[in-house]
Amino acid sequence: MNDSKFKKLDTYIEYPQSEMIERSAKYYSELNRRRTVRTFSEREVPHEVIENCIKAAGTAPSGANMQPWYFVVVNDVDLKNKIKTEAEKVEKDFYSGIASEEWLGALKPLETNSEKPFLGKAPCLIVIFERKYDELPDGTRIKHYYTKESIGIATGFLILAIHNAGLVSLTYTPSPMTFLNDLLKRPVNEKPFLVLVVGYPQEGTEVPDIKRKTLEKIAAFI
Repeated sequence: MNDSKFKKLDTYIEYPQSEMIERSAKYYSELNRRRTVRTFSEREVPHEVIENCIKAAGTAPSGANMQPWYFVVVNDVDLKNKIKTEAEKVEKDFYSGIASEEWLGALKPLETNSEKPFLGKAPCLIVIFERKYDELPDGTRIKHYYTKESIGIATGFLILAIHNAGLVSLTYTPSPMTFLNDLLKRPVNEKPFLVLVVGYPQEGTEVPDIKRKTLEKIAAFI
């Protein structure tokens, strides 16, 4: 994926500074409205919307342009429930002994536990895999670089695309996630990175009354 030649940049658009400021403020306001939810409606999501959001994620920058990501969209009810069953097994181990008291204390305000009903109820699960390398038909391996950084950026693009389309999402990372390779029949060169639960919010959905850090606490200008 990194053997392309150079071409003239003809997609850049420069805006007047006043418009830049206005656009950046509106974008911040829009993203500040985004919230993670844990209660989903069972309403189906248009397939084309998910396709477009994944294509948007695929525009993310990546190390050496290797694009080390793979997205598996799960709509099948039986398969979603199998994922839920396996995930809750992992979560029971986490909440009953693996997690430290400090970790559990940090999670307490969010009121999470080992039960993950959203995995079965939400209309769409997007399982994101980190592809460590590609393998050619002759067995030659092509190493990928900065895979975690690259797929993290692509996941961010995907979350924002989902929000922009008018849907909600939840980032979910059970540990370990190796059961996803088995259930989704993914090869050994792919490692589960994150499950993005996607859909419409259930009517009456509530979210934690959290506050975001101020600019002064997350940035320095020197």
